[in-house]
Amino acid sequence: MKDLVAFLYELDAGIKLAATQAARILIILVIAWILQAMAARLIRLFRAYMSRRMTGGDEIARIETLARVFRNAAAIVIVLVAGMLILGELGISVAPILATAGVAGIAIGFGAQSLIKDYFNGFFLLLDDQVRQGDVVDVAGKGGLVEEVTLRYVRLRDFEGHVHYVPNGEIKVVTNRTRGFATAVIEAGIAYREDPDEALEAMREVGRAMRAEPAWGERITDDLEVIGVDRWADSAVILRARLKVVPPIQQWNVKREFLKRLKKAFEERGIEIPFPHLTVYAGQNKDGSAPPFQLLEKNPSKTS
Repeated sequence: MKDLVAFLYELDAGIKLAATQAARILIILVIAWILQAMAARLIRLFRAYMSRRMTGGDEIARIETLARVFRNAAAIVIVLVAGMLILGELGISVAPILATAGVAGIAIGFGAQSLIKDYFNGFFLLLDDQVRQGDVVDVAGKGGLVEEVTLRYVRLRDFEGHVHYVPNGEIKVVTNRTRGFATAVIEAGIAYREDPDEALEAMREVGRAMRAEPAWGERITDDLEVIGVDRWADSAVILRARLKVVPPIQQWNVKREFLKRLKKAFEERGIEIPFPHLTVYAGQNKDGSAPPFQLLEKNPSKTS
């Protein structure tokens, strides 16, 4: 009889303990679900708030990417903490698991440090808005149009159509050629005998003519900015000017059209576009005067 009473007592205590553990596990799961829902809602509010302030589709895409990263990170943290609490309620010590995970994490970290570096760099590339889809950039020695930006890599397509996958961990410096506005830098060479002022005026006229046309005027925001004589080259005097272009990806089209028109303008005014040539002066006078060359042919029949 005493054994039966003891058994029933232990059974009742076991049932109460199991019920208590089940209730605690249920509470942990409910709290985890609530935290997950709150995190998702906060991230949605953040995404909606930032999307209202953004106007471009590429900026909205960047916010979507960041929101997805935050949502996944929050889910991982909540699941890990809830899982450790549930294991503790079940009487399973998490200390050995954490120690094993720590050792395994160190080993994996050494083996996959480049991958981790790629993800960290990719996160900050997106967070700092350094690269967007549709930009023209130079990264890690490669340049081209950005077709895709992920946490792992940046995919570029160059002018020849080649596709480059650049790991984010390899990106140290980003040169973005299409952010805000760009300048079409014009360099034109004229012969040394030409008047630089006349050539610069021809460049200004070409710039004014392009701005007067709707097709080009909407891309060129300001008048031609003349820098002046930039340098003396071997066979030409190099003149430099620039045009402010919006959207910035049109700078190369504007430059090509300007150079085409400038060639015609120089030809109409008789301004020489030089080519490499060599002038030989014989004699010692500064004015270049010298007697004509005399070609002496040696008679092979005569002995010296």
